[in-house]
Amino acid sequence: MPGAAGTKLEVDSLSFFYGKTRALKDVTFNIPERRITAIIGPSGCGKTTLLRVFNRMYDLVPGARAQGTVLMDGNDIVTTTKLLDLRQKVGMVFQRPSPFPMSIRDNVAFGPRLLGWNKTRVKELVRSSLEAAALWDEVSDRLDEPATSLSGGQQQRLVIARCLAVSPEVILMDEPCSALDPVATLKIEDLMVQLARDYTIVIVTHNMQQAARVSDFTAFMLMNPEGRHGELIEFAPTADLFNAPRDPRTEAYITGRFG
Repeated sequence: MPGAAGTKLEVDSLSFFYGKTRALKDVTFNIPERRITAIIGPSGCGKTTLLRVFNRMYDLVPGARAQGTVLMDGNDIVTTTKLLDLRQKVGMVFQRPSPFPMSIRDNVAFGPRLLGWNKTRVKELVRSSLEAAALWDEVSDRLDEPATSLSGGQQQRLVIARCLAVSPEVILMDEPCSALDPVATLKIEDLMVQLARDYTIVIVTHNMQQAARVSDFTAFMLMNPEGRHGELIEFAPTADLFNAPRDPRTEAYITGRFG
């Protein structure tokens, strides 16, 4: 059982629409601080949509809008106009590694430079971020090589280092291991556990074994067959949700009877 933790994100009556199509309905739960929260459920139930609300990535999609509130430290993400501040505080790691077409060093330095931080601070952040992402020992002598020269697992850790370089508070991960081999996956999972000492991590995963291995809390989502929108079915400490689910739909999913 996870120990007591403060709340980092308070999601209250959150609905989401793509134009007239409702993708999420009345999602309410709290995401604990400095813990790993996994979001599981079948494809199409709104997991990634929920994740992208947390740093307002949906702003890039015409007609997309959220209703309800998502509070982070008392500030509503849904209505904030300070998007640069939000995206500094809430980083995102995507399904496939997405290094920029530049050197390893410049990938990590990109955000700090954009924020106008001085050269000394940027240099220190390049090293500390790569160390925190468990990558420094592997790339310290090749920082000026293209980021694309790295393996897939190394690229994903580089993207995590790039995220860490701007001092976020929350790290969102959308299927971060789905394109990686088992050895690279294990490294990312170990890294997540280490990072959760200092950061709040929210991971979307189709891999229930991964959710059981790394997360402290788990949210199970499902598509409502009548309304065709995603709903939160159950949220609990991971051990409770997997060993003693309260909702029969959760039990059916985690035992493989549907989804």
